[in-house]
Amino acid sequence: MKYNSEKHYLGHRERLRKRLMQFGSEGLQEYEIVEFLLTYVIPQKDVKPIAKELLNRFGSIKGIFDASEEELKSVKYIKDRFIALIQLIKEINAIYSKQKALEQPAFESIGMIAKYCIEKIGHKMEEEFLVIYLDSGLRLQSEKDFPAKEFYFSGTIDKAVVYPMAIIEEALKRKSYAFIIVHNHPNGKLEPSEYDKNLTKAIDIAAKSVGIILYDHLIVTANSYLSFKKERLL
Repeated sequence: MKYNSEKHYLGHRERLRKRLMQFGSEGLQEYEIVEFLLTYVIPQKDVKPIAKELLNRFGSIKGIFDASEEELKSVKYIKDRFIALIQLIKEINAIYSKQKALEQPAFESIGMIAKYCIEKIGHKMEEEFLVIYLDSGLRLQSEKDFPAKEFYFSGTIDKAVVYPMAIIEEALKRKSYAFIIVHNHPNGKLEPSEYDKNLTKAIDIAAKSVGIILYDHLIVTANSYLSFKKERLL
């Protein structure tokens, strides 16, 4: 009996894998996707009950991925390996979006740049302010074919203190042609504040004084973004 139950257990995981490969995520129920994910970090246990508990606790796959480390660890059998796997998936997804954006100039890839920023900081509970530098072709500047790291400022739940001259100095150091500034709104609202508008003007003036272009200002939330350029605020 033990031999047969083990065979059935292994067969279930194999069936999940085959359905995923053949039909994609549509071939699996939501709990089965979480279950399949768990098999990579809990190799010798029936993980279906754990998958269902995670979904009951956090409501969806998005809820699981947005949950804090402490919240995830409150579920039995969820340890550092699962948390690290989730973080790795998030980072790979963000890097993919950023590398896709590298393939085209900003006027064609602004949606992909915004997607990257949403994945990077859209879910954060404090404001973060990123600066993405562009080359003369208005493409993301790269480091050995890999997109260059952002210049950033961190802040509080409702404001990040930003120094325009530090942004310009970094642009000069990188020999950038232009740059995009990005920040998140933890409250989930995309509407720019007066502080956002005034800061944009100050950075734009500082950039023009040294012949550098402020190409756009993006505000991101967990699900969407606003472009100052598209809204004709810049």
